[in-house]
Amino acid sequence: MGMSTASAPNGGGRRRRGGRRSHSPMSEINVTPFVDVMLVLLIIFMVSAPLLTVGVPIDLPETRAKPMEGETEPIAISIKSDGAVYIQDTEIPIEELIAKLEAIARNGYDERIYVRGDQDADYGIIMKVMGRINAAGYKRIGLVTTEEQG
Repeated sequence: MGMSTASAPNGGGRRRRGGRRSHSPMSEINVTPFVDVMLVLLIIFMVSAPLLTVGVPIDLPETRAKPMEGETEPIAISIKSDGAVYIQDTEIPIEELIAKLEAIARNGYDERIYVRGDQDADYGIIMKVMGRINAAGYKRIGLVTTEEQG
């Protein structure tokens, strides 16, 4: 095993100045692919986020819960088994529901609204009422139940 004394072809490992440049390692990071991936993920999340909320957001009370306390009494909307809609004790047509709510609400869209539906009432009518309330901008909607027996 001998040691070679011949010098390297480029002058002993030194880079040549001028003329043709040799290939040196690149010291820059190309962030374009990273930005492309981030933009695609951003678009995916922006499109899928609204689809994650299904139905009308409501606060359902538990059947064994204590009564909710607040400084103002909530607005009660009742739906009878024949489909008649009442605000407090006054019967109103479903088309006038939002106009009446806006006239009654003291706290604006932060007003608590309790929906009381008869157990024999049509599910579609109850959902139509709740959908109109939610579309008008009211977000604090609760369903009223009676305490479970035994």
